[in-house]
Amino acid sequence: MVSPVTVVKSEGPKLVPFFKATCVYFVLWLPTSSPSWFSALIKCLPIFCLWVFLLAHGFSFLGARSSARKILAGLIFSALGDAFLIWQEQGYFIHGILMFAITHILYSSAFGMKPLNISAGLLITVVSSLSYILLYPYLSGPFTYLVGVYIGLIGFMGWRAMAGLQLANDLWTWTKLSSCLGAVLFMVSDLTIAVNKFCFPVPYSRFIIMATYYAAQMLIALSAVECQDVKVARKRI
Repeated sequence: MVSPVTVVKSEGPKLVPFFKATCVYFVLWLPTSSPSWFSALIKCLPIFCLWVFLLAHGFSFLGARSSARKILAGLIFSALGDAFLIWQEQGYFIHGILMFAITHILYSSAFGMKPLNISAGLLITVVSSLSYILLYPYLSGPFTYLVGVYIGLIGFMGWRAMAGLQLANDLWTWTKLSSCLGAVLFMVSDLTIAVNKFCFPVPYSRFIIMATYYAAQMLIALSAVECQDVKVARKRI
């Protein structure tokens, strides 16, 4: 089992640009009422850094691991979704939803269908159903079904991330825990967006949405490379 210290020493330096970019976003805190290409760049910058984080492991690593390639592709669509949401009040909210829907499909594929873990699936089904029941009275027009489909996709992604968390296994530690926590935080972020947009104002909504979102993307990106650290650690034993 790889220790936390090993993971921090191995991956921490590669994540420094991501942490700096995230700090820049929160320090600048550009107003959402005045969308611009600069505000889009600042919002997307931490995700760009996660592209670099994965690419820093080498093209041979990405070439050998389809899951890492899918997560990288998911991060690319995430950045597009972030950019569209900058102009959501100008009619690009649905475009953002579409980009993130593709992201969740890619992440689900990266996490795989084994093990199945029906109990995790049932838990996610209950949570997703309750979320839609909460939102449904406030939805109208195309959002009535678009939000339902989106909840289904992110719920499926959450199930596949949670399904792999095998506490009895020696190698579950960082890969599976990172993807599971990342998926849960992603769901929290998106639910906050939905409640704040369709139901009622959520106090500190923007901070909650972006803090959980950036943390989610970092953890999911980290889960793509953890297996490499396991192999390195084994060679040193």
